[in-house]
Amino acid sequence: MSKAPKVMSLQPRPWGFLGSFNAMASPCELLMAVDDEHTARQMLTIAYDEAKRIEHKFSRFIEGNIVWQLNHAQGETTPIDAETAHLLQFSQQCFQLSESAFDISACPLMALWRFDGNHRVPLQTDIDAALLKVGFDRIALTDKTVCMPAGMSVDFGGIGKEYAVDRTAQILTNRWPNQSVLVNFGGDIACPVTKSDGWQVGIENPHKLDNAAALLTIRQGALATSGTTRRYIEVDGKRYGHIINPQTGYSVEQAPLSVTVLAPNCVMAGMLATMSMLKGADAEDFLQQQGVDFKVFR
Repeated sequence: MSKAPKVMSLQPRPWGFLGSFNAMASPCELLMAVDDEHTARQMLTIAYDEAKRIEHKFSRFIEGNIVWQLNHAQGETTPIDAETAHLLQFSQQCFQLSESAFDISACPLMALWRFDGNHRVPLQTDIDAALLKVGFDRIALTDKTVCMPAGMSVDFGGIGKEYAVDRTAQILTNRWPNQSVLVNFGGDIACPVTKSDGWQVGIENPHKLDNAAALLTIRQGALATSGTTRRYIEVDGKRYGHIINPQTGYSVEQAPLSVTVLAPNCVMAGMLATMSMLKGADAEDFLQQQGVDFKVFR
């Protein structure tokens, strides 16, 4: 087999090929039920390029991109393209459907909560000040422009990876409509073309990390997980997860350790998983009302 570029790995498997790389601060995999190495390498290159494109365009940590421009506009109107408008409009729908709980403008609050071993709860005065800079309903959005009050900022981290999964799956399906692939970016998964015997997907056990607590068979559809298994702090015997309620500035009370949702596409699965986390004690009831398959760990 010819040598793959260092940034990507391609390995043969009994069912086809496994491709892997890193993007969006996550391990990314592409499972391809193909018997031709050249096709597999083409698929992997497309997946890598699309993941990196979306990361560079929508990560708030990359200076000069559209998110950086929005977050540094200081109250001025910023022109946006159709793709950015689409993501912002979807974020607006999430904000409205979740009754203001799913809010990509919660960056000032997230900046206060550090899940890096600090083990410190922010001061109430700092939380109160940050809350004044949060609220998607204060953003003026059109198909071509965005205007946010000075001091506000947005972060697509809650939907960006899921969007990248769906986009990659769509591109691959459009080019190879009869080839089954599974796109897995950091545990957010899409399988656009039906695989008769399905793909086996493990769900991590939050009580015993790096061990699968359940094995799902996905023939077609998508899966996303939201949780506080790895990102949390404990202060004075109380656990604070990284899912922050943007209305209070504190971690969601009685939130599950993790929620995994199966849905037709990854963006929907991710939205429902995050929304259910924000529901706290009512996570299971919320998901049952949505009519989707799910797994909740507490």
